[in-house]
Amino acid sequence: MLDPELLERITARRAELDELEEQLATQLAEVRAERDELAVAERVLERVSEQLAEERASARPMPGQVGGRTVMLIPHREPGVEEDALPWDYQRIITAVRQAAGPVMAREVGEAVGVDVSVKAKLQPLRGKLVRLVDRGWLRKLPDGRFTTRL
Repeated sequence: MLDPELLERITARRAELDELEEQLATQLAEVRAERDELAVAERVLERVSEQLAEERASARPMPGQVGGRTVMLIPHREPGVEEDALPWDYQRIITAVRQAAGPVMAREVGEAVGVDVSVKAKLQPLRGKLVRLVDRGWLRKLPDGRFTTRL
């Protein structure tokens, strides 16, 4: 004959273990869900990092070859370097800024040079060119984001 007290202890212990198993299963599910979220976050971070690296590489002035020598395609403005040293699209941008009645936004320059300003993706490359011209000393960027010619 089985001892009723012993059977009760076994049943109680089984209930404790069942409860512990349920808690562990819940924790395991939470750990797996968080691990999955981290894997997704890591993939997104890698993709964004790659895109940023590509954007930085394309925004960096690429040297060209002239007479076997490496030169910047957008030279710094300095004595002896005239606007005709710039690629024609940059010359058009400077002309548009110069012909404006005052400081202009990138959108206004885009309208003047024939860029479809209703599409943000077409305006961004123009904005990049304007900033490049500022960095090289050809234009000036005001604190409010408008562009003007250098004095």
